[in-house]
Amino acid sequence: MASVYAAIAAFENSARDLVARTLAEKKSEAWWDSSVSEKIKKKANARIEEERKVRWHTQRGSEPINYCDFGDLANIVTQNWEQFSDLLLDQPWVINIFDTLERSRNVIMHSGELDPEDVARIGVLIRDWVKQVPA
Repeated sequence: MASVYAAIAAFENSARDLVARTLAEKKSEAWWDSSVSEKIKKKANARIEEERKVRWHTQRGSEPINYCDFGDLANIVTQNWEQFSDLLLDQPWVINIFDTLERSRNVIMHSGELDPEDVARIGVLIRDWVKQVPA
Protein backbone atom coordinates (compact mmCIF):
# COMPACT_ATOMS: atom_id res chain seq x y z
CA MET A 1 0.00 0.00 0.00
CA ALA A 2 3.03 2.28 0.30
CA SER A 3 3.09 2.99 -3.44
CA VAL A 4 -0.65 3.72 -3.42
CA TYR A 5 -0.16 6.09 -0.48
CA ALA A 6 2.63 7.86 -2.38
CA ALA A 7 0.52 8.15 -5.54
CA ILE A 8 -2.47 9.62 -3.72
CA ALA A 9 -0.27 12.00 -1.72
CA ALA A 10 1.42 13.19 -4.92
CA PHE A 11 -1.97 13.68 -6.57
CA GLU A 12 -3.27 15.63 -3.58
CA ASN A 13 -0.22 17.90 -3.48
CA SER A 14 -0.32 18.53 -7.22
CA ALA A 15 -4.05 19.31 -7.04
CA ARG A 16 -3.42 21.81 -4.23
CA ASP A 17 -0.70 23.41 -6.34
CA LEU A 18 -2.95 23.55 -9.42
CA VAL A 19 -5.78 25.22 -7.48
CA ALA A 20 -3.50 27.78 -5.82
CA ARG A 21 -1.49 28.54 -8.97
CA THR A 22 -4.54 28.82 -11.24
CA LEU A 23 -6.49 31.08 -8.91
CA ALA A 24 -3.45 33.26 -8.18
CA GLU A 25 -2.83 33.69 -11.93
CA LYS A 26 -6.43 34.25 -12.96
CA LYS A 27 -7.76 36.16 -9.96
CA SER A 28 -5.00 37.56 -7.77
CA GLU A 29 -2.55 36.60 -5.06
CA ALA A 30 -5.43 37.27 -2.64
CA TRP A 31 -7.52 34.53 -4.26
CA TRP A 32 -8.08 32.70 -0.95
CA ASP A 33 -10.10 35.58 0.50
CA SER A 34 -12.22 36.14 -2.60
CA SER A 35 -12.59 32.63 -4.04
CA VAL A 36 -13.08 30.21 -1.16
CA SER A 37 -16.34 29.63 0.70
CA GLU A 38 -16.64 30.77 4.28
CA LYS A 39 -17.20 27.17 5.40
CA ILE A 40 -13.87 26.00 3.95
CA LYS A 41 -12.02 29.09 5.23
CA LYS A 42 -13.45 28.63 8.72
CA LYS A 43 -12.35 24.99 8.86
CA ALA A 44 -8.86 25.80 7.53
CA ASN A 45 -8.44 28.74 9.92
CA ALA A 46 -9.43 26.56 12.89
CA ARG A 47 -6.75 24.05 11.90
CA ILE A 48 -4.16 26.80 11.47
CA GLU A 49 -4.94 28.15 14.93
CA GLU A 50 -4.82 24.68 16.47
CA GLU A 51 -1.42 23.97 14.91
CA ARG A 52 -0.03 27.32 16.11
CA LYS A 53 -0.60 26.11 19.67
CA VAL A 54 1.65 23.10 19.11
CA ARG A 55 4.88 24.90 18.36
CA TRP A 56 7.05 21.81 18.81
CA HIS A 57 5.56 20.08 15.75
CA THR A 58 6.00 20.90 12.08
CA GLN A 59 3.00 22.60 10.54
CA ARG A 60 1.26 21.44 7.37
CA GLY A 61 2.41 24.43 5.37
CA SER A 62 2.43 28.17 5.10
CA GLU A 63 -0.72 28.60 2.99
CA PRO A 64 -4.34 28.09 4.06
CA ILE A 65 -4.94 25.63 1.20
CA ASN A 66 -2.64 23.20 3.01
CA TYR A 67 -5.26 22.99 5.75
CA CYS A 68 -8.18 22.06 3.49
CA ASP A 69 -9.64 18.59 3.31
CA PHE A 70 -9.02 16.62 0.16
CA GLY A 71 -12.66 17.02 -0.90
CA ASP A 72 -12.50 20.78 -0.33
CA LEU A 73 -10.18 21.03 -3.32
CA ALA A 74 -12.93 19.82 -5.66
CA ASN A 75 -15.34 22.26 -4.03
CA ILE A 76 -12.95 25.17 -4.61
CA VAL A 77 -12.59 24.14 -8.25
CA THR A 78 -16.33 23.89 -8.84
CA GLN A 79 -17.02 27.14 -6.98
CA ASN A 80 -14.54 28.83 -9.34
CA TRP A 81 -15.34 26.80 -12.43
CA GLU A 82 -14.83 29.67 -14.87
CA GLN A 83 -11.16 29.72 -13.86
CA PHE A 84 -10.71 25.98 -14.47
CA SER A 85 -13.04 25.21 -17.39
CA ASP A 86 -10.23 25.53 -19.94
CA LEU A 87 -8.06 23.04 -18.00
CA LEU A 88 -10.49 20.41 -16.84
CA LEU A 89 -13.01 18.35 -18.76
CA ASP A 90 -16.17 19.19 -16.82
CA GLN A 91 -17.38 19.49 -13.26
CA PRO A 92 -18.86 15.98 -12.92
CA TRP A 93 -15.53 14.52 -14.10
CA VAL A 94 -13.61 16.51 -11.48
CA ILE A 95 -16.08 15.61 -8.72
CA ASN A 96 -15.94 11.92 -9.66
CA ILE A 97 -12.15 11.84 -9.55
CA PHE A 98 -11.95 13.55 -6.18
CA ASP A 99 -14.82 11.58 -4.63
CA THR A 100 -13.42 8.25 -5.76
CA LEU A 101 -9.83 9.04 -4.81
CA GLU A 102 -10.96 10.41 -1.45
CA ARG A 103 -12.70 7.14 -0.65
CA SER A 104 -9.48 5.21 -1.36
CA ARG A 105 -7.37 7.89 0.34
CA ASN A 106 -9.32 7.54 3.55
CA VAL A 107 -8.77 3.78 3.63
CA ILE A 108 -5.03 4.16 3.01
CA MET A 109 -4.55 7.05 5.45
CA HIS A 110 -6.16 4.98 8.22
CA SER A 111 -3.84 2.00 7.65
CA GLY A 112 -6.34 0.00 5.62
CA GLU A 113 -5.65 -2.11 2.56
CA LEU A 114 -7.33 -1.74 -0.79
CA ASP A 115 -8.43 -4.51 -3.11
CA PRO A 116 -6.53 -4.81 -6.39
CA GLU A 117 -9.54 -3.38 -8.24
CA ASP A 118 -9.39 -0.22 -6.12
CA VAL A 119 -5.67 0.13 -6.71
CA ALA A 120 -6.22 -0.22 -10.46
CA ARG A 121 -9.00 2.41 -10.34
CA ILE A 122 -6.66 4.84 -8.58
CA GLY A 123 -4.11 4.32 -11.33
CA VAL A 124 -6.65 4.96 -14.07
CA LEU A 125 -8.03 8.09 -12.41
CA ILE A 126 -4.62 9.60 -11.76
CA ARG A 127 -3.47 8.74 -15.27
CA ASP A 128 -6.54 10.42 -16.76
CA TRP A 129 -5.97 13.51 -14.59
CA VAL A 130 -2.30 13.74 -15.60
CA LYS A 131 -3.21 13.48 -19.29
CA GLN A 132 -5.88 16.18 -18.96
CA VAL A 133 -4.14 18.69 -16.71
CA PRO A 134 -1.09 20.52 -18.05
CA ALA A 135 2.07 20.10 -16.00
